[in-house]
Amino acid sequence: MTLFEELKRRGLLAQLTDEEEIKELINAGKATFYIGFDPTADSLHVGHFMALCLMKRLQMAGNKPIALLGGGTGMIGDPSGKTDMRKMLTPETIQHNVECFKKQMSRFIDFSDGKALVVNNADWLLDLNYIDVLREVGACFSVNKMLTFECYKQRMERGLTFLEFNYMIMQSYDFYKLFTDYGCNMQFGGDDQWANMLGGTELIRKKLGKDAYAMTITLLLNSEGKKMGKTEKGAVWLDPEKTSPYEFYQYWRNVADADVIKCLKMLTFVPIEEIEKMEKHMEGAEYNKAKELLAYELTKLVHGEEEANKADTAAKAIFAGGGDSADMPSTAIPAAELDDGKIGILTLLVKCGLCASNGEARRLVTQNGISVNDEKFTDPKGLVDLSEPVIIKKGKKIFHKAIAE
Repeated sequence: MTLFEELKRRGLLAQLTDEEEIKELINAGKATFYIGFDPTADSLHVGHFMALCLMKRLQMAGNKPIALLGGGTGMIGDPSGKTDMRKMLTPETIQHNVECFKKQMSRFIDFSDGKALVVNNADWLLDLNYIDVLREVGACFSVNKMLTFECYKQRMERGLTFLEFNYMIMQSYDFYKLFTDYGCNMQFGGDDQWANMLGGTELIRKKLGKDAYAMTITLLLNSEGKKMGKTEKGAVWLDPEKTSPYEFYQYWRNVADADVIKCLKMLTFVPIEEIEKMEKHMEGAEYNKAKELLAYELTKLVHGEEEANKADTAAKAIFAGGGDSADMPSTAIPAAELDDGKIGILTLLVKCGLCASNGEARRLVTQNGISVNDEKFTDPKGLVDLSEPVIIKKGKKIFHKAIAE
């Protein structure tokens, strides 16, 4: 089975500029390709994970990845898929985030001996002369055509700033620069990046008279059509300090039945034949086995085998007996926030990140969705005694320890 066939069977392929050329190049290991990552936080998250896995798959087949860090484009912000303008980051924050991204990427991509590159578009974008950009790059773009793209149409009603309008031009220039300086002949990215990627292939064609290619991968959506990788506490991060290996494991262990096979195909390196065989017999307890496999494989990829084993053991022990575990996620409540060693259940649920608001917490409590130390907690005005650590259970699968600091 060729690499292209495998990507297709895993459901990863979305849009391609030239299927036959892309197929031939990646199957032969002759693609030098890039994927861009804007450093909008100090850690990569699940939203980046599929792109990293794709880079790893392609590199394993002999292709050369370029990880482009958006130290320059990060100062503008991509309007794709956004209803509001992104928060403006300082240059210092962006640089810090870039360094964090570099460190995390090395867990997935082999940067030794020139097998892959990591570059920062701040190195060329920040030195550009505005008049030169208007004359040499801006002249290659049609405003009428740009306004037909979905990434801009979504923002027109609320107001699209000229700052954001330039994002496509900057990303297109990145592809042009990587093509000329590094022989980069392909760009890959999420399906919401299609318009920006086409801009790059068009700029290369108009400026150099040469062909470059673009391919998007399917966005990681759940069965309800929402992007995966979010919890009540926010994004699911790849940094263990922001999302612990146990929490990371639990996120994937608790995916919906309808999503588990798709996630195994798109995110893991479990042989596709094995997953397809599993798919034919999915019923009852088989879903739980598949979820455990998914959670273990992804935790191993991100945090290593030792952490994956610890998270797997802890999750099974807690789920079986509801008992304590050193690997269970926990929250320390400052003594100053306690009244005679006690705290209101609604406040506690929000502080532990189990609920986003008091209203959500109240609904969970009144609907029998919360247990404290294996006993149902149904009084929204009730207090929890933290003189000893307590184990909170949300629903059937989520456990959290609360302790007094």
